[in-house]
Amino acid sequence: MNRPQKSRRQFFSQCGIAAGAAALAFGQPSFAAEPPARNGKSHMKLSLAAYSFNKFLPSRGTAEQLAAAKMRLEDFIQFCADQNLDGTELTSYYFPKEFSQSYLIAIKEQTFRLGLDVSGTAIGNDFCKPAGEEWDKQIQLTREWIDHSATMGAPVIRIFAGNVPKGETEAASFERCVAGINKSLEYAAEKGVFLALENHGGITGTAGQLLKIVKAVSPSPWFGVNLDGGNFHSDDPYAELEQIAPYAINAQVKVAIIRDSTKKKEPADLGRVIDILKKANYRGYVVLEYEEADPYGEIPKVLADLRKLIHG
Repeated sequence: MNRPQKSRRQFFSQCGIAAGAAALAFGQPSFAAEPPARNGKSHMKLSLAAYSFNKFLPSRGTAEQLAAAKMRLEDFIQFCADQNLDGTELTSYYFPKEFSQSYLIAIKEQTFRLGLDVSGTAIGNDFCKPAGEEWDKQIQLTREWIDHSATMGAPVIRIFAGNVPKGETEAASFERCVAGINKSLEYAAEKGVFLALENHGGITGTAGQLLKIVKAVSPSPWFGVNLDGGNFHSDDPYAELEQIAPYAINAQVKVAIIRDSTKKKEPADLGRVIDILKKANYRGYVVLEYEEADPYGEIPKVLADLRKLIHG
């Protein structure tokens, strides 16, 4: 059965942003999110993203795949404890394909007994999907992981804006993205879970694009930015990070960056990224997302460097 498509007016009205969408059409955002209040002094804790072991962790594995895997999520948690970290980011992709509430409770027990916070999680949502069934699925995915995060005690979810579908305009995708965030924030606020929009390409490929979305979202204490130190590919990614740092409620660092002018990886200046966060008086987790070879051998070295940069 073909599902009837909502009109554009119905879509935005039901998402509670009809007025905002109309104002944006005239270049006058009706909402303007402010950076989170700080206390004038930076404070950072260290965590590690499960994506760092992407080569070893099965993505949404079946029971058989998990049994044969080189690493399971529980093993990753133990690795984080062995590194004497403050937290562990349990990226949603590496949870079993099917799991129960009791599995989440077991994860919460393991992390607590090892002295770890679940610093957050991440989902592969795309709020630029066409209105209708595809877009509704993104809302449902976000809602499910808000529930899972609340159960595990994870305070924040890294969310993505998405990519412009073929044949559509960025303006239309932008409106759906803002609608998706607004709708998801209503539920996140009820559950006490923060949503952090990541600079992750697509319609957040530049600081200007990201901040345009941030300032169009209805003001909420449960919304902010996930600053990813390696995801801006401009000729001066550090200048772009400086623009979004005041809005950060979660932060990631990578050991490499890619500039548009070269299209090649180069070592990231981690000291500069940490300084940008310090100047913004950032308080919260700095999550290492390691994407290079030999995570077992190299991650401890990078963590040692980060500790010196943060506390030195």
